[in-house]
Amino acid sequence: MTDQVQTVSYRDLGLDSQARNRILRNTYLLLSLTLVPTVLGAWMGVATGLSYALSGGLGLVVFIAGIFGFVYAIEKTKHSAKGIAVLMAFTFFMGLMMSRLIAMVLGFKNGNELVMTAFGGTAGVFFLMASLATVIKRDLSGMSKWLFVGAMVLLVGSVVNIFVGSSVGMMVLSMMAIAIFSAYMLYDIKQVIDGGETNYISATLAIYMDLINIFQSLLALLGLMGGERD
Repeated sequence: MTDQVQTVSYRDLGLDSQARNRILRNTYLLLSLTLVPTVLGAWMGVATGLSYALSGGLGLVVFIAGIFGFVYAIEKTKHSAKGIAVLMAFTFFMGLMMSRLIAMVLGFKNGNELVMTAFGGTAGVFFLMASLATVIKRDLSGMSKWLFVGAMVLLVGSVVNIFVGSSVGMMVLSMMAIAIFSAYMLYDIKQVIDGGETNYISATLAIYMDLINIFQSLLALLGLMGGERD
């Protein structure tokens, strides 16, 4: 990965498949590196109990502010290697914010198994979507508006369920999130393969967010359906 990130369109320059594969490899490499600070952030949140301090309204404010702040910073620095450092800081933050859910699931007797199952399920979805993206020949850019609508419906439903507190609602929302962000992952990977996204930092950010949403939704669903109390 070089300091200067390729941002011009493959179609405009007529670059061959080797150039596209290089961007895709850089994206996958950077994506694998993001797991390290994510795990560290989650571990710190669970080990220190900070995860519980970030619950409720305070946690929501910190989460929303952090998301917008980091995404803005990443977009401003994505044309240089500085963007990688900002992205890594963001993934640590995301691990920290996920730690409350992870701590809750670890409170079950079979908590460790549930976390590993969610991790394995997320990895399985990634490999399936990555494989599909390489064999599907049609242009998937038209999916974006439908995926956006689905994400907005999911967001509204999640906000409503915060006040309702329905376990059934949470299960339905989790299943919806898994489906929507799996489709988003297919779309985001296909964008890189087709040359619609040529900045590997932006591509990594998009796919990382897909992975995080799928993992959290799987973990919540497994906790609701399979959590065993002592």
